[in-house]
Amino acid sequence: MNSDIHKSNPESGFHLPGNIVFETTLQTLFREKADQRGSEYRPRTRHLAHDGQARFTNRLFLESSPYLLQHAHNPVNWYPWGDEAFETAKKLNRPVLVSIGYSTCHWCHVMEEESFEDEEIAAYLNTHYITIKVDREERPDVDAIYMSAVQALNGNGGWPLNVMLMPERRPFWGGTYFPARDGDRGVSMGFLSILKRIHQVYTEDRDKLVQTSMQLTEAITSMLTPEGGSDMPEPEILEQAANFYRQRFDHQNGGLQGAPKFPSSLPLRFLFRYYLRSGDQTFLQMAEQTLGKMVAGGMYDQAGGGFHRYSVDAGWQVPHFEKMLYDNALLTVAYLEAFQLTGKELYRKTAIEILHYVSRDMTTPSGAFYSATDADSLTPSGHREEGYFFTWTPEELASVLGREQADIAQRVYNVRPGGNFEGRSILNTPSPLSAIASSLGMSAEELGKQVEEINTSLYEARKKRPQPIRDEKVLTAWNGLMISAFAKAGRILGEDRFTERAKTAADFILSHLYRDGRLFRSYNDSRARFNGYLEDYAFFISALLDLYESTQAISWLDKALELDRILEERFEDSPAGGFFMTSDDHEQLIAREKPNYDGAVPSGNSVALLNLLRMGELTGKAHFHERFRKAFILFLGTDGKNPVALSEMLLAADFFLGRPREIVIVTPEGQPETADPFLNTLRQVFIPNSVLVVVSEGEELDEAARRVSIVAGKTAQAGKATAYVCERGACRQPTTDPQHFMQQIQNE
Repeated sequence: MNSDIHKSNPESGFHLPGNIVFETTLQTLFREKADQRGSEYRPRTRHLAHDGQARFTNRLFLESSPYLLQHAHNPVNWYPWGDEAFETAKKLNRPVLVSIGYSTCHWCHVMEEESFEDEEIAAYLNTHYITIKVDREERPDVDAIYMSAVQALNGNGGWPLNVMLMPERRPFWGGTYFPARDGDRGVSMGFLSILKRIHQVYTEDRDKLVQTSMQLTEAITSMLTPEGGSDMPEPEILEQAANFYRQRFDHQNGGLQGAPKFPSSLPLRFLFRYYLRSGDQTFLQMAEQTLGKMVAGGMYDQAGGGFHRYSVDAGWQVPHFEKMLYDNALLTVAYLEAFQLTGKELYRKTAIEILHYVSRDMTTPSGAFYSATDADSLTPSGHREEGYFFTWTPEELASVLGREQADIAQRVYNVRPGGNFEGRSILNTPSPLSAIASSLGMSAEELGKQVEEINTSLYEARKKRPQPIRDEKVLTAWNGLMISAFAKAGRILGEDRFTERAKTAADFILSHLYRDGRLFRSYNDSRARFNGYLEDYAFFISALLDLYESTQAISWLDKALELDRILEERFEDSPAGGFFMTSDDHEQLIAREKPNYDGAVPSGNSVALLNLLRMGELTGKAHFHERFRKAFILFLGTDGKNPVALSEMLLAADFFLGRPREIVIVTPEGQPETADPFLNTLRQVFIPNSVLVVVSEGEELDEAARRVSIVAGKTAQAGKATAYVCERGACRQPTTDPQHFMQQIQNE
């Protein structure tokens, strides 16, 4: 329906600048939604009437995405992504502005405040454009297409992403953040002038834009579909990637050279594996230095646990303060693997602190995980500032802690007058606790206890500050990553509490986001929405495999295999190999991406390939390895391919090109606890390329053998728990002795 009606003296709340008034049907929907949201609802806008109600409301008010709701009371006539907007653009012969972001994006907030809350800019947009808001976390397919367009045009991209489209959805121009007016932030042409110029060209020389849009669409299609490979990759691709990271390593600060610094830019888990493969201590040192510098810096929330998004400087000191679920999931696993590889307490402690933060601050009442928290928060004066919530002054420390503990906190966390960030201090630990303890005449243990008390007090005190906005939608893919983190923590650390939390979250996904044989992407406002994407399936399958190895409940493996069948049927490119981002019955967009690079989050293909190898090892079915080989050749099997673009896929490459272990522990019927000595032994050794099955004789073993071929024929010898260590189906001598088992798993 076309609900833009031009009237005078419109009812307050149902009009927008540019003389736009919504038709009666849409007004009714707004009233009904307002009733549902109730009196606790607070519009996020500066345009408020005397009674505190929003002066403006647009279609985004009917959406559930936290990001879209942030823009629901802009004076801009926003549409959600969908046919209605494009049909209206065709009818009115207007270009389309698609603006893409996410709820915790700092510069998205800045552009909203400067431009989308501006009535003059809104009036111009509403009169000359059709405007669409997209939450990139709910619609990664739309984001990938138009991000590729901006990258093709400008050589780079980011969020907010603002793209101009023809009514047929083909892009012809785009960029990221724009200041509102000429001269703002030093730019010669601001957003309003850009809008006027584009409208002029669209009106006077539309054929030129049509041609540009067609050429750009061809470029997007090429960018989103990798060229096919020809040969099976050799181990040299691992050496090539390792040398790339060694050459660009920041020997002072860890991570890669330069700034900003993202934790994902240096694939720590690959470095662990390459260290095991090569025996070269350099790669372990690179990973350890990075892990140590990150957790010591301001990018780590010293008082509350968990990592911020990235560091704007080279030394991990000044973060971009948003916290993302996926970063903390991936870093938890990195620290867990570092602990298993080195035995260092710092890594175990960090992993536990992250999981404690997620359990406390990022977990829904039903046990799933929220998506993110914002970088910005309100100051006491009511201004929205980045990082205020997390920073301190010496006076604030003294007020919360008392003078004695405040003095300790200032020493430990480098808090000083004037601070290190806009007059305040980001907590960081430049000196080891042992050195500070010595200077204070304390033992390291005594100081450690003091720091724990200090952290608790600081965390409780800052809870009284205005909290950063939390994006409370539940995303299947990101929950999959965090479920894996909890499941692996439960197995590696031997703590059932972590495994139980992983199980609860997985049950939530299966109960609320898996219906009629299909996964959904997002859950919010008691509603599952959007077809699941490749990464939703891949990350959740990986989580289910991790849960199977941590609990040995065959139901988790069954679900993983079930979801893989859907992935094979709906997403896989059987002739060429690999998986598309979207299913074969998804909305038809101008291109269909086959993800072929890893970013802050691994690509769905990288994780899916490792899943195929793990399922192949467990089931013994060649079908999984055949599918892996085809995709492996596609992505990494041609000279000139850049393996570091798929750093997460290198984990699958290392698995495939190495000697994966099949570890089976069989216990006497009804005595699962007899496996514990072997599991305790296994926790002490880092064996990344392996699968683990623990099963009891009797009905449980018979049931497992129907899916897991590697348990067939194996027994608990002499009535004792028995371990089998195998490679490619060839097993060493079974053993009932945990010490002998240790020798077998350590023997390369």
